[in-house]
Amino acid sequence: MNRHASILGLAILTAGALAEPAAAQKLNPVQWSLSAEPAQVAPGAHVLARLTARIEAGWHLYALAAPEPIIPTSIRLGENPAIASVRIYQPKAHTAFDPNFGFNVETYQDEAAFLLDVQTAPAALAGPLELAATVRFQTCNDKMCLPPRRAVATALVTVDPGAKTIAPSVPEGYALFEPAAPGGVKPVAAASSQGLAMFMLVAFGIGLAALFTPCVFPMIPITVSFFLNKPAGSRARSVGEAALFWLGIMVLFTLLGLAATAALGPFGVVQLGSNVWVNGFLALVFLAFALSLLGAFEMRLPSGLLTRLDRASQGGGIAGTLLMGLTFSLTSFACVGPFVGTLLAASVQGGGVRPLAGMVAFAAGLATPFFFLALFPSYLKRLPKGGGWMERVKVVMGFLILAAMFKYLSAVDQVMQWNLLTRERFLAAWIALFGLAGLYLLGLVRLHGAEGDERLGLGRLLTGAALLAVAISLAPGMLGARLGELDAYVPASANQGGLPWMKNQYREALEAARRENKQVLVGFTGYACTNCHWMKANMFTRPEVAAAMKEYVLVELYTDGTDRGSVENQKLEESKFSTVAIPYYAILSPDERVAATFPGLTRDTAEFLRFLRAGIR
Repeated sequence: MNRHASILGLAILTAGALAEPAAAQKLNPVQWSLSAEPAQVAPGAHVLARLTARIEAGWHLYALAAPEPIIPTSIRLGENPAIASVRIYQPKAHTAFDPNFGFNVETYQDEAAFLLDVQTAPAALAGPLELAATVRFQTCNDKMCLPPRRAVATALVTVDPGAKTIAPSVPEGYALFEPAAPGGVKPVAAASSQGLAMFMLVAFGIGLAALFTPCVFPMIPITVSFFLNKPAGSRARSVGEAALFWLGIMVLFTLLGLAATAALGPFGVVQLGSNVWVNGFLALVFLAFALSLLGAFEMRLPSGLLTRLDRASQGGGIAGTLLMGLTFSLTSFACVGPFVGTLLAASVQGGGVRPLAGMVAFAAGLATPFFFLALFPSYLKRLPKGGGWMERVKVVMGFLILAAMFKYLSAVDQVMQWNLLTRERFLAAWIALFGLAGLYLLGLVRLHGAEGDERLGLGRLLTGAALLAVAISLAPGMLGARLGELDAYVPASANQGGLPWMKNQYREALEAARRENKQVLVGFTGYACTNCHWMKANMFTRPEVAAAMKEYVLVELYTDGTDRGSVENQKLEESKFSTVAIPYYAILSPDERVAATFPGLTRDTAEFLRFLRAGIR
């Protein structure tokens, strides 16, 4: 959330592009206050400060010594030469099973009061003394966890040499909290192993879901083509090569994830999907794959690295299989970068073996479907008659992969802000490619795999008609019409939704809000962010949502550009909201106080409206 530390929060964020994250209706379900007594204290005497957390119904706060991967509540009193020492006492917590983490944990509900025994310095000067307690905490309910927050609560006492010295009395039921040395706080062994197992299970599930991202899904026909091209062998050899391919993806992907995080940090990994070099490379690779499937090359695996891969596979199989796994890992990494970055950010928070375990589980989930795909062609080749249907599938997939290539070209164009591949040109290319695929299946466009006298079957007829219907349905989008889910992958039309967004003008937006007596709605977004595009095209254009948004000063802060502003926007999001995810929305007052936040994409209009109305004055 930080959500980075919770398993459910992890699933919500990573599914930042795969699944719909549940929105936090309010930024902070916990309100903090600080009081102190006595009001007057002599130098060297003690003050007992009461730090109270009022927790909204349904939410809970974690104790000061919570096991990983939970972010425990931590309390720190601001440094002041008038303060000699601080001792923290916590009330008895309620122990219960937490569905977010899968084990028992100590929590507080409704209200919790922590006590701070503050001793003033013997040399403290007479006058007012401000006690400022900074709290870092995480809150969860039964369905989700919010990112860790920081709150500051203050109280004022007066240092008076003539004040009576009263020894503070700590009530029964409170225990002195003594932070453990590194490694000193450990969860119960059973709980720890159960938490790690749940963490890995979620990571594995996210890896499976990543199969449907634009980088990974087109690899299905490529994988089938690769293994069809390998010489026939025994069943044991087929299983061994499939297992080697699976293991290669898992190991290489894990190493890629850990190396990228070490070099770039979690935010850098998240931004890989917007990197112009990565997207340019993917566009070239997809172009080569598509041209090969369309018959431009006699070899089935085209160009550069893929040619070497094919040569290596002919030489013995093991090197080629491993190289194919490496190519798959490189090709898919950019699309799943947002999920990997969030996964690693969460696992690093937990420490220990979690970063490695999380990446292994994620990569295993991603690679497992391809293990079975690698097995399937080895048996498919043994069928006596494959027929022309396999060639037709390859040609149609060639057209579809060529269409996918335009997604990466569009990402480069948008991040660089060239505006060459506009919405109209992008959709024109897609209409042509889907239309050609449909006409090919109907026999009206001749390529390899479709004989002139071959009978047109019902399946081919319906599939060709469906592709033509897709092509025709895209035409209204060239005139600015909404395309629903496809709007996530298509460049946006100019001023989509008609809302007056400011762009990368954070300070100017705060100043405008001050003049107009409004709040600021900040949208952390990206030029190549598919979920951001979807929200802008399908949520912000709904009349009730647009009406509510007009009550704010609107500013978009792009985090994936190549300019200095994007770097500053990244730092702002990470420092102020402790997250690297986009889209991410926040309502701020002109003095930058946060009123509410909303992480990620939602298709629930009422949910997003509740967030918007939380900040309307």
